[in-house]
Amino acid sequence: MWRNRIFWLSGLALCVSVASYAGELKTQQDKESYSMGLSLGNYLSNELYQQQQLGAKADVALVIEGFVDALKNQGKLTDDETVNLLNQRAETLNQARAAQRKQVAENNRTAAAAFFEKNAKVAGVTTLKSGLQYQMQQQGTGDVPKPEDVVTAKYRGTLLDGTEFENSGEQPVRFALMTMIPGLEEGIRQLHTGGKARFFIPAALAYGADGVGEVPPQAALIFDVELVKVEKPAKSHGGMMPGM
Repeated sequence: MWRNRIFWLSGLALCVSVASYAGELKTQQDKESYSMGLSLGNYLSNELYQQQQLGAKADVALVIEGFVDALKNQGKLTDDETVNLLNQRAETLNQARAAQRKQVAENNRTAAAAFFEKNAKVAGVTTLKSGLQYQMQQQGTGDVPKPEDVVTAKYRGTLLDGTEFENSGEQPVRFALMTMIPGLEEGIRQLHTGGKARFFIPAALAYGADGVGEVPPQAALIFDVELVKVEKPAKSHGGMMPGM
Protein backbone atom coordinates (compact mmCIF):
# COMPACT_ATOMS: atom_id res chain seq x y z
CA MET A 1 0.00 0.00 0.00
CA TRP A 2 2.85 2.40 0.82
CA ARG A 3 4.41 1.71 -2.55
CA ASN A 4 1.12 2.54 -4.29
CA ARG A 5 0.96 5.80 -2.37
CA ILE A 6 4.46 6.74 -3.51
CA PHE A 7 3.52 6.17 -7.15
CA TRP A 8 0.36 8.21 -6.68
CA LEU A 9 2.28 11.04 -5.04
CA SER A 10 4.78 11.11 -7.89
CA GLY A 11 1.87 11.85 -10.20
CA LEU A 12 0.72 14.61 -7.86
CA ALA A 13 4.16 16.18 -7.94
CA LEU A 14 3.97 16.52 -11.73
CA CYS A 15 1.01 18.86 -11.28
CA VAL A 16 3.25 21.47 -9.65
CA SER A 17 5.17 23.69 -12.01
CA VAL A 18 8.93 23.30 -11.90
CA ALA A 19 9.11 27.09 -12.16
CA SER A 20 7.66 27.35 -8.66
CA TYR A 21 10.75 25.76 -7.10
CA ALA A 22 12.48 28.35 -4.95
CA GLY A 23 16.00 26.95 -5.16
CA GLU A 24 18.44 25.74 -2.52
CA LEU A 25 17.68 25.92 1.18
CA LYS A 26 20.50 28.19 2.32
CA THR A 27 19.31 29.90 5.49
CA GLN A 28 17.48 28.78 8.61
CA GLN A 29 14.46 30.76 7.42
CA ASP A 30 14.57 28.95 4.08
CA LYS A 31 14.55 25.60 5.82
CA GLU A 32 11.77 26.56 8.23
CA SER A 33 9.65 27.93 5.40
CA TYR A 34 10.18 24.81 3.31
CA SER A 35 9.39 22.63 6.33
CA MET A 36 5.99 24.31 6.74
CA GLY A 37 5.15 23.64 3.11
CA LEU A 38 6.44 20.09 3.33
CA SER A 39 4.36 19.38 6.42
CA LEU A 40 1.19 20.75 4.82
CA GLY A 41 1.93 18.86 1.61
CA ASN A 42 2.45 15.57 3.44
CA TYR A 43 -0.82 15.98 5.32
CA LEU A 44 -2.74 16.93 2.18
CA SER A 45 -1.29 14.15 0.04
CA ASN A 46 -2.04 11.56 2.71
CA GLU A 47 -5.61 12.85 3.07
CA LEU A 48 -6.17 12.79 -0.70
CA TYR A 49 -4.79 9.27 -0.97
CA GLN A 50 -7.02 7.97 1.83
CA GLN A 51 -10.06 9.62 0.25
CA GLN A 52 -9.18 8.11 -3.12
CA GLN A 53 -9.02 4.67 -1.49
CA LEU A 54 -12.60 5.24 -0.34
CA GLY A 55 -13.67 6.06 -3.89
CA ALA A 56 -13.82 9.85 -3.42
CA LYS A 57 -11.64 11.20 -6.21
CA ALA A 58 -10.30 14.74 -6.49
CA ASP A 59 -8.72 16.85 -9.22
CA VAL A 60 -5.26 17.34 -7.76
CA ALA A 61 -4.47 20.30 -10.01
CA LEU A 62 -7.55 22.11 -8.68
CA VAL A 63 -6.65 21.20 -5.09
CA ILE A 64 -3.26 22.86 -5.61
CA GLU A 65 -4.87 25.83 -7.35
CA GLY A 66 -7.26 26.29 -4.42
CA PHE A 67 -4.36 26.11 -1.98
CA VAL A 68 -2.40 28.79 -3.86
CA ASP A 69 -5.50 30.99 -4.26
CA ALA A 70 -6.08 30.79 -0.49
CA LEU A 71 -2.52 31.97 0.13
CA LYS A 72 -3.19 34.91 -2.20
CA ASN A 73 -6.64 35.54 -0.66
CA GLN A 74 -8.14 35.13 -4.13
CA GLY A 75 -10.56 32.25 -3.60
CA LYS A 76 -13.19 31.63 -6.30
CA LEU A 77 -15.74 30.43 -3.71
CA THR A 78 -17.16 32.15 -0.64
CA ASP A 79 -16.45 30.82 2.83
CA ASP A 80 -20.03 29.53 3.11
CA GLU A 81 -19.81 27.75 -0.23
CA THR A 82 -16.52 26.18 0.78
CA VAL A 83 -17.88 24.94 4.10
CA ASN A 84 -21.03 23.53 2.48
CA LEU A 85 -19.10 21.71 -0.21
CA LEU A 86 -16.64 20.24 2.28
CA ASN A 87 -19.49 19.15 4.55
CA GLN A 88 -21.11 17.36 1.61
CA ARG A 89 -17.83 15.60 0.85
CA ALA A 90 -17.38 14.70 4.51
CA GLU A 91 -20.82 13.06 4.52
CA THR A 92 -19.91 11.06 1.42
CA LEU A 93 -16.66 9.96 3.06
CA ASN A 94 -18.43 9.00 6.29
CA GLN A 95 -20.84 6.81 4.36
CA ALA A 96 -17.96 5.20 2.47
CA ARG A 97 -16.07 4.52 5.71
CA ALA A 98 -19.17 3.02 7.30
CA ALA A 99 -19.68 0.74 4.30
CA GLN A 100 -16.03 -0.27 4.36
CA ARG A 101 -16.15 -0.98 8.10
CA LYS A 102 -19.32 -3.04 7.65
CA GLN A 103 -17.62 -5.12 4.97
CA VAL A 104 -14.53 -5.64 7.12
CA ALA A 105 -16.74 -6.76 10.01
CA GLU A 106 -18.62 -9.22 7.80
CA ASN A 107 -15.37 -10.63 6.40
CA ASN A 108 -13.98 -11.07 9.91
CA ARG A 109 -17.18 -12.71 11.13
CA THR A 110 -17.11 -15.21 8.26
CA ALA A 111 -13.40 -15.96 8.72
CA ALA A 112 -13.81 -16.43 12.48
CA ALA A 113 -16.75 -18.82 12.12
CA ALA A 114 -14.74 -21.02 9.75
CA PHE A 115 -11.68 -20.84 11.99
CA PHE A 116 -13.45 -21.85 15.21
CA GLU A 117 -15.27 -24.71 13.52
CA LYS A 118 -11.99 -26.12 12.19
CA ASN A 119 -10.00 -25.32 15.34
CA ALA A 120 -12.47 -27.21 17.54
CA LYS A 121 -11.34 -30.42 15.83
CA VAL A 122 -7.63 -29.85 16.51
CA ALA A 123 -6.10 -32.24 19.03
CA GLY A 124 -5.74 -30.68 22.47
CA VAL A 125 -8.16 -27.81 21.85
CA THR A 126 -10.95 -27.42 24.41
CA THR A 127 -14.11 -25.47 23.61
CA LEU A 128 -16.03 -23.89 26.48
CA LYS A 129 -19.75 -23.07 26.53
CA SER A 130 -18.99 -19.39 25.99
CA GLY A 131 -17.29 -20.17 22.68
CA LEU A 132 -13.80 -19.61 24.06
CA GLN A 133 -11.28 -22.20 22.90
CA TYR A 134 -7.91 -22.94 24.46
CA GLN A 135 -4.97 -25.26 24.04
CA MET A 136 -2.94 -26.01 27.16
CA GLN A 137 0.79 -25.81 26.52
CA GLN A 138 2.11 -26.29 30.03
CA GLN A 139 0.26 -27.43 33.16
CA GLY A 140 0.94 -25.18 36.11
CA THR A 141 1.07 -26.40 39.70
CA GLY A 142 0.13 -23.29 41.68
CA ASP A 143 -3.11 -21.49 42.50
CA VAL A 144 -5.95 -21.01 40.06
CA PRO A 145 -7.00 -17.33 39.93
CA LYS A 146 -10.49 -16.18 40.92
CA PRO A 147 -12.26 -13.30 39.13
CA GLU A 148 -11.40 -10.84 41.91
CA ASP A 149 -7.69 -11.75 42.02
CA VAL A 150 -4.71 -9.83 40.72
CA VAL A 151 -2.41 -11.76 38.40
CA THR A 152 1.01 -11.34 36.88
CA ALA A 153 1.43 -12.74 33.38
CA LYS A 154 3.37 -12.69 30.15
CA TYR A 155 1.25 -12.47 27.02
CA ARG A 156 1.18 -11.94 23.28
CA GLY A 157 -1.95 -11.09 21.31
CA THR A 158 -2.49 -11.52 17.57
CA LEU A 159 -5.28 -11.47 15.03
CA LEU A 160 -6.15 -14.69 13.20
CA ASP A 161 -3.79 -13.75 10.37
CA GLY A 162 -0.87 -13.48 12.80
CA THR A 163 -0.80 -9.67 13.05
CA GLU A 164 0.53 -8.83 16.51
CA PHE A 165 -1.23 -6.04 18.41
CA GLU A 166 -0.06 -6.63 22.00
CA ASN A 167 3.07 -8.08 23.57
CA SER A 168 4.34 -7.85 27.15
CA GLY A 169 7.81 -8.92 26.08
CA GLU A 170 9.94 -10.70 28.66
CA GLN A 171 8.74 -8.52 31.53
CA PRO A 172 5.55 -9.90 33.15
CA VAL A 173 2.65 -7.48 33.64
CA ARG A 174 0.56 -7.23 36.80
CA PHE A 175 -3.16 -6.48 36.51
CA ALA A 176 -6.58 -7.05 38.04
CA LEU A 177 -8.19 -10.02 36.33
CA MET A 178 -11.66 -8.44 36.30
CA THR A 179 -10.38 -5.57 34.11
CA MET A 180 -9.71 -7.94 31.21
CA ILE A 181 -11.84 -8.57 28.15
CA PRO A 182 -14.22 -11.46 28.97
CA GLY A 183 -12.37 -14.03 26.87
CA LEU A 184 -9.05 -13.44 28.59
CA GLU A 185 -10.59 -13.33 32.05
CA GLU A 186 -12.28 -16.67 31.49
CA GLY A 187 -9.23 -18.12 29.81
CA ILE A 188 -6.74 -17.20 32.50
CA ARG A 189 -9.05 -18.77 35.10
CA GLN A 190 -8.39 -22.10 33.38
CA LEU A 191 -4.70 -21.88 34.33
CA HIS A 192 -2.75 -22.85 37.42
CA THR A 193 0.14 -20.56 38.35
CA GLY A 194 3.10 -21.48 36.15
CA GLY A 195 0.81 -22.67 33.36
CA LYS A 196 0.90 -21.62 29.72
CA ALA A 197 -1.92 -21.75 27.18
CA ARG A 198 -3.07 -20.38 23.85
CA PHE A 199 -6.54 -18.83 23.92
CA PHE A 200 -8.75 -18.45 20.86
CA ILE A 201 -11.21 -15.67 21.65
CA PRO A 202 -14.35 -14.94 19.61
CA ALA A 203 -15.11 -11.28 18.90
CA ALA A 204 -18.12 -11.42 21.23
CA LEU A 205 -15.70 -12.11 24.11
CA ALA A 206 -13.22 -9.47 22.91
CA TYR A 207 -13.90 -6.11 21.24
CA GLY A 208 -17.01 -7.08 19.26
CA ALA A 209 -18.47 -4.88 16.53
CA ASP A 210 -16.47 -1.80 17.54
CA GLY A 211 -12.93 -3.09 17.52
CA VAL A 212 -10.22 -0.98 19.13
CA GLY A 213 -6.84 0.33 17.99
CA GLU A 214 -5.29 -2.22 15.65
CA VAL A 215 -8.11 -4.70 16.30
CA PRO A 216 -10.78 -4.34 13.56
CA PRO A 217 -14.52 -4.91 14.11
CA GLN A 218 -15.68 -8.49 14.69
CA ALA A 219 -12.10 -9.73 14.90
CA ALA A 220 -11.36 -12.96 16.75
CA LEU A 221 -8.14 -12.90 18.79
CA ILE A 222 -5.40 -15.33 19.75
CA PHE A 223 -3.53 -14.86 23.03
CA ASP A 224 -0.53 -16.80 24.27
CA VAL A 225 -0.41 -16.39 28.05
CA GLU A 226 1.91 -17.57 30.80
CA LEU A 227 0.49 -17.14 34.30
CA VAL A 228 3.36 -16.14 36.56
CA LYS A 229 1.69 -15.20 39.85
CA VAL A 230 -1.70 -14.94 41.55
CA GLU A 231 -2.45 -12.53 44.41
CA LYS A 232 -5.51 -11.73 46.48
CA PRO A 233 -6.86 -8.17 46.06
CA ALA A 234 -5.82 -7.13 49.58
CA LYS A 235 -2.18 -7.76 48.66
CA SER A 236 -2.25 -5.82 45.39
CA HIS A 237 -1.60 -2.25 44.38
CA GLY A 238 -3.67 -2.28 41.18
CA GLY A 239 -2.30 -2.36 37.67
CA MET A 240 -3.71 -3.17 34.27
CA MET A 241 -2.73 -4.94 31.11
CA PRO A 242 -3.68 -4.01 27.57
CA GLY A 243 -6.37 -6.31 26.20
CA MET A 244 -9.10 -5.32 28.59
